[in-house]
Amino acid sequence: MDAEGSDARAATIAATIGEPARARMLFVLSDGRARTSTELAVVGGVTPSTASVHLQRLKAQGLVRVSAQGKHRYYHLAGPRVAAALEALSVLAGGARGGFAPTTPHRLRFARSCYDHIAGTLGVRLNDRLLALGWLAPARGGDDVYAVSAAGVEGFAALGVDVAAARALRRRFAFACLDWSERRPHLGGALGAAILAAALQRRWVARELDDRCLRLTGTGRRELAERLQVVLPEPPGL
Repeated sequence: MDAEGSDARAATIAATIGEPARARMLFVLSDGRARTSTELAVVGGVTPSTASVHLQRLKAQGLVRVSAQGKHRYYHLAGPRVAAALEALSVLAGGARGGFAPTTPHRLRFARSCYDHIAGTLGVRLNDRLLALGWLAPARGGDDVYAVSAAGVEGFAALGVDVAAARALRRRFAFACLDWSERRPHLGGALGAAILAAALQRRWVARELDDRCLRLTGTGRRELAERLQVVLPEPPGL
């Protein structure tokens, strides 16, 4: 792209961000969590139909992406470069912004099963740690697809997870599943299911009888901290 074209592109992106409602939507997404169009309409102070128009504009300019989770559609920033640009604008503008305040019941938010893998705070922090360790990495073929490194194969084996067996199943292997309470990804797919199965077998977590909640045991808290350095808040009271 030549300098004139680059300047025009930059001006278009700046104008897209510069509309107040769209700017508010982008800044609230800069915490890394996703929101629905209805939630973003409230943030932007506009009607749902107007929010949809704004979100289409943001998507067309490559500033946000949309993910389908069941019957819902969630919007999040298109990538770290967008977040960096917003961060730079925040520095220029000054001031502080509030964070995401979930309304999900504490027990359900802390740890639960999402189909057959671990979700909630526990699932999200485990996903973050697996990426930080380099056991997982974004794979080619989609932003939500994970690949497992050689170190990951060895590390998962030490936890009782057979990566080859999970890969051989006739289902998606490993992907970033958007968590509806945390609005950040946890690990889904056959690999995520294998991790939950291993955690149940080793009694790191236990299923509650009446709902999808998972109870983190004392052994699980200790093992996750020692083996993976996963630091978790104290479990909420019943």
